[in-house]
Amino acid sequence: MAKVIYRKGEQKDLEAVLGLIQELANFEKAPDEVTLTLEELTADGFGPNPIYSFFVAEEDEVVIGFALFYEKYSTWKGRCLYLEDFYVQPAFRQMGVGERLFYMVKEEARKRGSKRMEWQVLDWNEIGLNFYKKHEAELDPTWFNGRFNFAQLQEKQWV
Repeated sequence: MAKVIYRKGEQKDLEAVLGLIQELANFEKAPDEVTLTLEELTADGFGPNPIYSFFVAEEDEVVIGFALFYEKYSTWKGRCLYLEDFYVQPAFRQMGVGERLFYMVKEEARKRGSKRMEWQVLDWNEIGLNFYKKHEAELDPTWFNGRFNFAQLQEKQWV
């Protein structure tokens, strides 16, 4: 194995990251849910008002993992950092790659003065659950995720 390099993500990484996002969706049993395009990913991360940042792990100039995050705001705590997606290709797991990416995001949250760092993990994802438990993360089973999809947001609703 060549040396793994960890760094802040750049626009040139987005095609590889989009491929890893699809791998993650496949793992999460939702292969058809990724509708994000490379153009949208580029505009949202590198346009005039970037809304996310990311770190990558690469070996031999090939991106093998990433952690994508953004700031959110809690009315109870203030500034928070949200880890949206965190993925390492299976061949590179159990080598410390994910741990290093996770710590990079945690350090970013600390540098930004975040009051907390948050993420989600599926209740059946034993590998993910064990990883977060190993890091003594709080896993809160009391909150449900709510969302509207794109079509629902397009419906005209009057109050």
